[in-house]
Amino acid sequence: MSTVDLTVACPLYASFRTAQVAGMFDVPLVEKLRERFSVELPDENEAWRVGLIVGPSGSGKSSVARAVYKDCVWREADWPKDRAVIDGFGDLPTKTIVRTLTAVGFSSPPSWVKPYHVLSNGERSRCELARALLSIADCRLRNADQKKNKSAIRNPQSQIPLVVFDEFTSVVDRDVAKVCSAAVAKAIRRGHLDLRFVAVTCHSDVAEWLEADWVLDMATGQVSRRRLRRPPIELTIHRAGPAAWRVFARHHYLSGLLARGARCYIARWRGEPVAFAATLPIYGKKAHWRFTRIVTLPDYQGVGIGMALVETVADLHREAGIRINLTTSHPAMIAHCRRSQRWRCVTVKKQGATQSPRGARPIKGSHGRAVVSFEYVHVTL
Repeated sequence: MSTVDLTVACPLYASFRTAQVAGMFDVPLVEKLRERFSVELPDENEAWRVGLIVGPSGSGKSSVARAVYKDCVWREADWPKDRAVIDGFGDLPTKTIVRTLTAVGFSSPPSWVKPYHVLSNGERSRCELARALLSIADCRLRNADQKKNKSAIRNPQSQIPLVVFDEFTSVVDRDVAKVCSAAVAKAIRRGHLDLRFVAVTCHSDVAEWLEADWVLDMATGQVSRRRLRRPPIELTIHRAGPAAWRVFARHHYLSGLLARGARCYIARWRGEPVAFAATLPIYGKKAHWRFTRIVTLPDYQGVGIGMALVETVADLHREAGIRINLTTSHPAMIAHCRRSQRWRCVTVKKQGATQSPRGARPIKGSHGRAVVSFEYVHVTL
């Protein structure tokens, strides 16, 4: 632990009105223009990944963050109005950008190709967060130059890049804020983002969802060192009619059409629809179905809601004696299925395929897209 003593002051601009206010409310002007903060924070060489500085407006959290973490505090940059969001990350590889957007819970290709200014507040917040996290590229280069430093070798924790994000989730709905926090924590804990992250916010409701290793409460000046645990996300999953697809259609990265005869399922969180899945029989195969549509609303991506719905629906099909497949080009879905024992990889098609059943009109498939097909093999006991 290290102690931070900080004094913040601003100049007094004397005027008739400031003198009036001082007289009317007996305000000691010079004293009120100077504040002192004394807090403790974990050292850089300690083993932690996620931290949180929280407190009401005016409590000094931003001042402390800037004083301690300096250049690691992210400062917003302008987004071009005439370019897609995916083009707003400089010269970084597309795969790196897509992986980071997915890691922060913004896993929506239709929104990636839109300009920043037309996105919702929740989508903008996650784009800005992804941009901040991708800024660690420069930090990595600096750390590489420090490898010869003996103190850095003795304290490898200090070599991990750090990103500090002020006003974290301040402009989004609180449920969206919780999901975004959980998505970031999940990406860091699993190693998808190799960095340390400190959130600075006036909202204490994200503490458990971030699973912070430490929390500094500026209201009390006290730091808590226990790692918090994320509350469970309890979903209600049920069958639905085709009309439910209207809420999700524009968020699907392929066609917004839904095949006639599809079985539709909805996942709700706290009564609100958050994810949709639909299945269809595979042409020419008895008792063998496939997922035809899977969508999680952008505000609820990144915490596993979509795959929880998919696997629940797959269990229902297996219990009815129906085999079921999932074919996808989405990196996050592919990664989940590859590491899960519930799925067996069936085929990998780098150029996709166009299905043309004999004696029937051609069916639009995945031609031109690299796809991986999995079969669900988990059996509920």
